[in-house]
Amino acid sequence: MKRNMKQWVADLIAAPVKKPLPLLSFPCVQLMDVSVKQLVMSSDLQAKGMKLVADRVDAAASVSLMDLSVEAEAFGASIHISEDEVPTVVGALISEEEEADALKIPTVGAGRTGLCVEAIRQAAQTIPDRPVLAGVIGPYSLAGRLMDVSEIMILCYDEPDMVHTVMEKCTAFLTEYCRAFREAGANGVVIAEPLTGLLSPGLAREFSHPYVEKLIAAVQTEDFCVIYHNCGDNVPHMITDIYQLGAAGYHFGDAIDMMAVLPQAPRDVPVMGNVSPAAQFRGGTPESIAAVTKELLKTCGAYPNFVISGGCDIPPQSPWENIDAFFAAAKGE
Repeated sequence: MKRNMKQWVADLIAAPVKKPLPLLSFPCVQLMDVSVKQLVMSSDLQAKGMKLVADRVDAAASVSLMDLSVEAEAFGASIHISEDEVPTVVGALISEEEEADALKIPTVGAGRTGLCVEAIRQAAQTIPDRPVLAGVIGPYSLAGRLMDVSEIMILCYDEPDMVHTVMEKCTAFLTEYCRAFREAGANGVVIAEPLTGLLSPGLAREFSHPYVEKLIAAVQTEDFCVIYHNCGDNVPHMITDIYQLGAAGYHFGDAIDMMAVLPQAPRDVPVMGNVSPAAQFRGGTPESIAAVTKELLKTCGAYPNFVISGGCDIPPQSPWENIDAFFAAAKGE
């Protein structure tokens, strides 16, 4: 359903009690009694899972799978898909300049990208009461999966032109992928750019931010928003640059002190985070996650644009008792 996302952002900030916006999708496997492998291979299951989650929790938006292997697979990367873990990229597709030059930009529909777009199409028709957001990887994090996440950091120094070649192609593909989600009925995308958070501010300024900014400018409209996610340790050191990317909202991981990034944020832009997915959603108890959630709300509550969330994608086997306790605590219960 089409909606004014600028107004949605304004309403989210203005609300005295804000609905949480965790990246909550994979735990739907428990509600459907299916494996992660079955979920990532089926648009029907993904859409059904999003609907079940939306029916269970009062979140500010419905967010699709944050599967950061999908786009790399579309380029031809090898993927490992296990029964109960989020898929991962295996090896490197590009290690030499000639391979970067020869890299073909896939069409949307390659690999599982068409399946993910179809899942959003179905979810947008069955979840009318809140925005539906698709999950996509960011350009530098995609390039890292094509070139190896460790090697790309070295190549930024040794072969910068090669990295820029891959970045241009990643950005071109992601632009079309985001547009396909918009055409399918998504109200926006969450762009996950965690690998950028490992760079120095100078390298991020050269190899990530310009491409993210270009992507946001190409796809964001009044009825289609971009939320930027980064969970890397170096985020506080590049926070001024991050807030200049032009995203409609920002989402940060639990490695980051929210009070190191909230004060610098524009007051008309929501800043989300960052209860630990591993320590609390997956490994905590209802009592511990409730306490952590309430403490974070108390710490950050002076900022009207703060929106409580998890620090990253919620793991598939996170107990629903913990998830329910998080939402209850966010409501003040």
